[in-house]
Amino acid sequence: MEQRLEAYGGEAKGLTIAGRFRVPDTYVVDRPTGRDEDDWIVAYTLEGAGYVRTTGLEHRLGPGDILLLNASVPHAYGTCAGEIWGFVWAHFSPERMDASFLPTETATVAPIADASARRRIVRAFRRVLIDARDRGDFWNELCYGALQEVLAIAARQIARRIDPRVEEARRLLAANMREPVRIETLAKAVGLSPSRLSHLFKETTGQSIVDALNAMRVRQAALLLEHTRRGAAEIAYEVGFQNYNHFLAQFRRRFGASPTGYRRGLRLE
Repeated sequence: MEQRLEAYGGEAKGLTIAGRFRVPDTYVVDRPTGRDEDDWIVAYTLEGAGYVRTTGLEHRLGPGDILLLNASVPHAYGTCAGEIWGFVWAHFSPERMDASFLPTETATVAPIADASARRRIVRAFRRVLIDARDRGDFWNELCYGALQEVLAIAARQIARRIDPRVEEARRLLAANMREPVRIETLAKAVGLSPSRLSHLFKETTGQSIVDALNAMRVRQAALLLEHTRRGAAEIAYEVGFQNYNHFLAQFRRRFGASPTGYRRGLRLE
C-alpha cells in the first residue's frame, strides 16, 4: 500500500502528483503490472537509503541520487532494511517533457555529485510541492517547468557515465560510507588490483578514493544540516568521520564555511 505523506497534485492525465516522504523500512510500493503508459516517476533521495526493482534489476538509492522510472513497467520500490528513506518525488507525463531528457532504460539512477546541482534540484522540487499544493494560476505549467530543470540536470549527469568498475566502486563507497575505506577489499569487489583501481579511479574522477569518500561524507553532512536539526558533531559521526577536527577541515575545504556557518547561510537564502 502506498503511503501518502505531504502528497499534492491530481490524478488526471497530465497533472503533476508530487510529495515528500520520510518513511521506515516497512514502506514498500509493489506494482506488478506497472501503471499507465503516460506515467513516469522522478525521485530524489535526501537521506537514508531506498531501492527500486524492475524486471531483473535492482538499484540502491542513496543521498543525492536521482531516480527516473518508466512506471508503465512492473516495478517495486521501498526503504532498505534498517534504514529511514527521506525523498521527494513526482509523477509526470513524458509527453510534456523534452524527449532527450528521458533515458531509454526503464529505471535509471544518476548520482548528483556537484553540490550546487544538488541544491538546484532541492529548490526545484520545493517549487513543485508548493505549486502542486496551492494550485494557483498555471500551477501545472510551473510544476513541469521545475521538473524539466530536474530532468535536465539528471540528463547531464547520465551523459557523463564513467567506467562501470569505477561506478561500482563509488556505489560501494556510498553504501558503506560510515566504515573506514579498505582499498584492497574495494578492489577485490570490482575485480581489479588495488593499484589498478586507484589509478583508474583517479584518472576517471579526478579524485583519489579517500578524497572521493570524504567528499561523499561531507555532501551527506550538508544535506543533514539542511534537512534535520541535528548538531554538527552528531552528523560528523553519523556520516563516518571519527575525528571531529578532520570533519571540520574537510567541510570547510568543500563549502568554504563551518557547518554552523553553512546552516546559517541556508536560513538566509
